[in-house]
Amino acid sequence: MISSYMTLYKKGAFVLALLLSFLGAGQAKAQELLTLEEAVKIALERNFNIKLSSNDIKIAENNVSRGNAGMLPAVNATITNNNTIQNSSQTRADGQVNEVNWGQGSTLNYGVGLNWTVFDGFAMFARYEQLQELQKLGEANLQQTVLTTVGDVMATYFELAQQQAQLKAFDTATVISRLRVTTARNRFEIGKAARLELLNAQVDFNTDTTNLLRQQNLYRNTQIRLNQIMARDVNTTFRVEDNFNIDDQLTLGQLSTLAQEQNPSVKAAILNRRVAELQAQQVRAARLPTINVNTGYNFNRNRSALGFSTLSTGNGLNYGVSASVPIFNGFNQRRNEQNANVLINSAQLQIEQINQDVTAQLASAYQTYLTNLTLVRLEENNQRIARQNLDITLEKYRLGSITTVEVRDAQLNYVNATVRYSNAQYQAKLGEIGLKEIAGNLTL
Repeated sequence: MISSYMTLYKKGAFVLALLLSFLGAGQAKAQELLTLEEAVKIALERNFNIKLSSNDIKIAENNVSRGNAGMLPAVNATITNNNTIQNSSQTRADGQVNEVNWGQGSTLNYGVGLNWTVFDGFAMFARYEQLQELQKLGEANLQQTVLTTVGDVMATYFELAQQQAQLKAFDTATVISRLRVTTARNRFEIGKAARLELLNAQVDFNTDTTNLLRQQNLYRNTQIRLNQIMARDVNTTFRVEDNFNIDDQLTLGQLSTLAQEQNPSVKAAILNRRVAELQAQQVRAARLPTINVNTGYNFNRNRSALGFSTLSTGNGLNYGVSASVPIFNGFNQRRNEQNANVLINSAQLQIEQINQDVTAQLASAYQTYLTNLTLVRLEENNQRIARQNLDITLEKYRLGSITTVEVRDAQLNYVNATVRYSNAQYQAKLGEIGLKEIAGNLTL
């Protein structure tokens, strides 16, 4: 009779544990499901780093103008109005003396002038092209910012997917430990088990609960971090998709070709060399003459209280041409040209250095990527075996034909296998993301 009661009770407790597990899963599903596409879209729209880089692009676009390059004339309007009050004395040639006390005088000048540098050794054309290259450099920097941000979103998203899988494993372990505590307590109360069995079950349950709480805390902090990257309310709760969708078809040769064409760091290095070349052109232009033309209209009026003429006015056009030719400036021209050539050489060295760095990063990351793909297949098989072993162990435990120690071993084996499997998937996905980011071709 007692044996039948215990069998029925164990069945009921096991079913109740499963119901609690399903209920917890249902509560998790009630949260917002955030897809990877939605997360990336929100980040591209709201991320502060992307907005700041976009503002830099706008400034670079505004700077690309012929006026900023010095190709257009400068037109200025001026007006000057000066007034005087003074005591004046004048002695004429015939000896006559004229005096004025507190005499008022004024001078009024106004006009419009144009000054235009029509030739400066072609420096203005090099400067205009340099502004265009700086705009392209800003676009390369924006691309790098976007790649980095999208990579961070994807890495954090799949970190949450990894932690969700581990949460389920810890939750399963907690449910089983709760069942063991309930069973051990009832067995102890009817005299079928020692107090030690109940205490061991309680310790295991407390341990599993602690692990679950720590995992929940880690999961919540990662949610906050992803919300921060997306620049939305950090207190927003959500769940993510569990599917990692690892791309296992990447090849090193294809990635290397893409990196040379699309990697933002490589692009920026090439653009920096071109900027240095254009700067050298501007320096060499200082050897050539500079020619300016100017014209304008002026009006002036002078009024005085004493003199041969108490009022004079004038107005009219003025125009002219000026030219200057550098002859000697203390060898500074030669020094500037030498420095400009050194900067070009440094820019070329940076290109070679970045190409080598990208090649090394790809080779190292690709090797790690291949290893992680192998680990995913291995840990997937281990996790499946551990799950089967746990199911068999629980069935035997329900029938009373297995010890609690063996149940605990099956529990831990399943949890550890699940954690290793999710870690392997996450690391493989991180490797994929890193490779595509280096190649400048990060796709969802």
